[in-house]
Amino acid sequence: MHSTRKIAQALLEIGAVGFRFDNPITFVSGILSPVYVDNRKLPYYPDQWQLVLQGMQALLKQLSVQPEIIAGIESAGIPHSAALGLQTQTPSVFIRKKPKDHGTKSRIEGGEVANKQVLLIEDMVTTGGSSLRGVEALREAGAIVKDCLVITSYGFAESEQAFAQAEVTLHVLCPFAEVLQVAEEQGAISDRQAAEVQAWMSNPRDWKG
Repeated sequence: MHSTRKIAQALLEIGAVGFRFDNPITFVSGILSPVYVDNRKLPYYPDQWQLVLQGMQALLKQLSVQPEIIAGIESAGIPHSAALGLQTQTPSVFIRKKPKDHGTKSRIEGGEVANKQVLLIEDMVTTGGSSLRGVEALREAGAIVKDCLVITSYGFAESEQAFAQAEVTLHVLCPFAEVLQVAEEQGAISDRQAAEVQAWMSNPRDWKG
């Protein structure tokens, strides 16, 4: 088993995690944030990416039901779902955010998912909205979706509630709390800044920077 600490260190090494206390960013959900995570950087760094993929495989072995298909959401989830599918010899598909306006107009690309156990792969979960829209698209196509495996998650109560309501179990490879702890230990942020991020994580929609 690859420890979450090693993965947290890897994400910090490649600059996939950044802190923006003086210039917060705004997520699609409207949440103002002093941090960002860009796991799209991983394929550029094969050693760190391999560490993440090995961690995913280890989590995969723990699932009570082994997936028949692995799915990734356009676009950030696709490299990870495709690579994991290749490494585990499991068929993989990807989910469009919107149906294409020509041809079959399908949101699911790659193959049939009806009556198949599908594992959804995500690079990052904030509120869970995009992930659960992917779950909805898969279920509309007849797939059985009970699990979502994500590289990192902020652990917002809002997302946990949303996944619970959708009856999907979220498996987090490296919770952001672990990344935060490693960043603080390495001196990337101060104790005061770490406390500020923790306050944000506990109540993100009321955080004003």
